[in-house]
Amino acid sequence: MCAKMAFQHQAGTAMECLSIPITLHKEVDGDTMRCGFKIGGGIDQDFHKSPQGYTDNGIYVTEVHDSSPASKSGLRVHDKILQCNGYDFTMVTHKKAVSYIKKHPVLNLLVARKGVTST
Repeated sequence: MCAKMAFQHQAGTAMECLSIPITLHKEVDGDTMRCGFKIGGGIDQDFHKSPQGYTDNGIYVTEVHDSSPASKSGLRVHDKILQCNGYDFTMVTHKKAVSYIKKHPVLNLLVARKGVTST
């Protein structure tokens, strides 16, 4: 997507937006638990190389699979994950974010969504 989908937010600074709470219950598939979404970004990534055009080092949802727990919970592509189970995702590496998401069966997310400022 294009750069206008991004927030232009500096990691670690205050951001004025509506935080949208999302609770995602992973589904069990054999020995794994699936959530049905992919992320991009992180403080260790060069956002200038982002194929989605993001303009900061936040953790963004880059893909949501149809009929997945993520889709059913209301998570959308380009949502910026601010918190996961109370853990601050605004100053996290990509690897740490992936690890944190993988280890919890239920994800209580706070996301910011471009263009959403009120309920």
